[in-house]
Amino acid sequence: MPSARSSTSFSAAYGRRRSSPDGGARRDTLVLGAGALGLAWALTTTAAYLPPILEGYTSSETLVGLVLATEGLFALTLPLVIGPWSDTFHTPLGRRRPFMLVALGPMAFALALVAFMPSLWTTALMLFGLFFAYYVYEPPYRGLYPDVLPDRVFGRAQGVQHVFRGIAIAGGLIGGGFLFHLWSPAPFLVAAFVVTVACGVPVLLVTEDGGHGRVFEGVRTYVAHSWRVLRSNRDVATFLVANTAWEGTFAGARTFVVLYVTVGLGEPLVTSTYILGAVAGGYIVAALVAGPIGDRFGLARVITFASAVYGAGLLAGGLGAEWHAWYLALIFVVAIAGGAVMTLAWGLLFKLMPAGERGAISGLATTTKGIGLVIGPLAAGAVIDILGPYLDETDGYQALWPVLGIPIILAIPFVARLVRAEAEIDRATRSPGS
Repeated sequence: MPSARSSTSFSAAYGRRRSSPDGGARRDTLVLGAGALGLAWALTTTAAYLPPILEGYTSSETLVGLVLATEGLFALTLPLVIGPWSDTFHTPLGRRRPFMLVALGPMAFALALVAFMPSLWTTALMLFGLFFAYYVYEPPYRGLYPDVLPDRVFGRAQGVQHVFRGIAIAGGLIGGGFLFHLWSPAPFLVAAFVVTVACGVPVLLVTEDGGHGRVFEGVRTYVAHSWRVLRSNRDVATFLVANTAWEGTFAGARTFVVLYVTVGLGEPLVTSTYILGAVAGGYIVAALVAGPIGDRFGLARVITFASAVYGAGLLAGGLGAEWHAWYLALIFVVAIAGGAVMTLAWGLLFKLMPAGERGAISGLATTTKGIGLVIGPLAAGAVIDILGPYLDETDGYQALWPVLGIPIILAIPFVARLVRAEAEIDRATRSPGS
């Protein structure tokens, strides 16, 4: 078996970013973006329509929440192994795609059957299978981006990816709602089909450098390597701190936004549909425009500016105790800013990645997503419960947006530190000797 040193050197050799012509880069951007559509459709369907099914088995909202919150545990652990393993997994199919291919079938299988399980625990086990396969697929998929694309299109590539994600969120919520009322398993069957097709596109159509020999150096080795990478790369560590804040805010908002409208503001469910429509619209606008702007002016610089608008908008959300229709315009603007942050984040990380450690760093970034999935909803829920007696007009939900805005504001100095690092990387990439 090759030594760790030889594996790393091979990874570095095959990890050099290839220079693609513009036409090839555009094609690869679309092909890779299809994977995001499948992943987002799977999680959107699960988050929106599995809770009503679970409530048929238990009256405990806490238990339902705990079952869904296990996603964070899978995101915290699996990427630390799968990410660096994909750096050293050399096969004729490539390094990343074997993991994606293996995960594809279990994801579709779990989605197709999760709504047919006869009890809470069998449903939970099927859901755990979905989360396991999802986090086997995602870190290598993220690692494919810097492997395949030139850095000049990272911003635009993430813009395309988030357009696909916006389509998935809208399709999963709106189309899934219609299907759920017709037949409760229908959204999950459609999601299984979408995952199979969309997540299969990068596996089939991406051209990836291959190699010889499958290398597995052990779970302990990969976890230790991930933490070595974290300690040795200050810029990556700085990004991951900010990413934890972004993901925690996103997870908290996703969990409580509908309850904020229906319980906190006492509005009908249709109001939350309008709000989610404004958010989805702003998200798609951000996906369309943020990439080209980020590639021109710098991803870190644009993220810093958008974070200020995003965080200020969330803080201001705590001022309202009743609903007004004109809030939709403000929500749309804040959603554009938030969408810009989420759109450009991975593009910035791709620039910061050393060539031989892309899988490990993708795994670490997915792990910070797991931290956000655990901490964000718990912190938001705790603040709502604690302040409920003092904000009785909204049952404590008025505190939701400030508590989610604070992490965004606190992350701004971390992103601002990366403006210079990104500029130095851009200069090095454009120099004749690079």
